Amino acid sequence: MLAAERRDHLLGLLAREGKIVAKDVAAELGISEDSVRRDLRDLAAEGLCQRVYGGALPASPAVADYAARQTVAPDGKRKVASVAAGLVRPGSALILDGGTTALAVAAALPRDLACTVITHSPTIAAALLGHPQAELFLLGGRIFKHSAVACGAAAVEAAQNVSADLCLLGVTGVHPEAGLTTGDAEEAAMKRTLAARAADTYVLASSEKIGTASRFRVLPWEKVSGLITDADPRHAVVKQLTALGVKVLPAG
Repeated sequence: MLAAERRDHLLGLLAREGKIVAKDVAAELGISEDSVRRDLRDLAAEGLCQRVYGGALPASPAVADYAARQTVAPDGKRKVASVAAGLVRPGSALILDGGTTALAVAAALPRDLACTVITHSPTIAAALLGHPQAELFLLGGRIFKHSAVACGAAAVEAAQNVSADLCLLGVTGVHPEAGLTTGDAEEAAMKRTLAARAADTYVLASSEKIGTASRFRVLPWEKVSGLITDADPRHAVVKQLTALGVKVLPAG
């Protein structure tokens, strides 16, 4: 089989199965695992897969810069945001992550809602300036421009001194095996810290993130209260997550 044919075969496997196991592909095609791994390295370099131990998973499309991500699945993000905003109770404290879906949540919160919003995103804080009953706490630190959020030691230390009823967390990848992932190690650490400071953590994930993975794990499934997604409940990955005991709140 030519290299181009192997490439098409691997991409087809990713689309159909949601993962590639290198040793299985090698046995199926009668080639070495090293050849499969080389092919996967090439695909990963093009952003077409995320390599993991033993093979690969579909790469998340949510890895573009902040401005570009605002144009990705805006309807899905609004649907997710609407359900997420409904979880915020009057008088409660909310940790709101950064990113474009979280920005949609800020827009979906009722303007007269009395609550406390804790965020490490200057963009989120600015979006809530017009909410007169919302008290804002902005956690500072080094700004990670890709997601317009504060990360690093100073931000983590600040986050460790707050507590909240609810954390609404964004990720770039949602996968039954890889868990919840994102593309930057420091951002992943910050997300873990934020989630640990809330009684409940719900993950915000529009449908294009379902079944994909990024390089750094944020949390395993047992550390979150549930997932909010506009993905079809009949989606194979959503069914897998439900079978694993993950609470899925539909936002269709």
